[in-house]
Amino acid sequence: MARILIVEDDIHLQLLLKDELHEDGHEIITAANGREALDVLNGNRSERPDLIIMDVRMPKMDGLETMGYLLKSRQNTPVIIYSAYASYRHDVMAMAADAYVVKSHDITELKTKIHELLHV
Repeated sequence: MARILIVEDDIHLQLLLKDELHEDGHEIITAANGREALDVLNGNRSERPDLIIMDVRMPKMDGLETMGYLLKSRQNTPVIIYSAYASYRHDVMAMAADAYVVKSHDITELKTKIHELLHV
């Protein structure tokens, strides 16, 4: 189906999302912070993701700072901010994302947004 970049510093959540989305037929790439995500995005064009799922609070480079770089570089890749904090929803950089989903033990809403943005 689609290649999805998961940008998440919590290794357990990263693995859960990777397994769940892989079962849905997606190819998964992971990054532990915004810097690693930018390395992926600036790398081989044939391996670029079709969608990015990004946490906000991460070490080295957080999700909002990463959004700034994505906007400056005019990346056309859809971004879902996936955060445990609903309060970031009103941050200008978070509002620039294509969707904002609050983390939950039930990832149905996240999967719904993925399908909407990928038009599948």
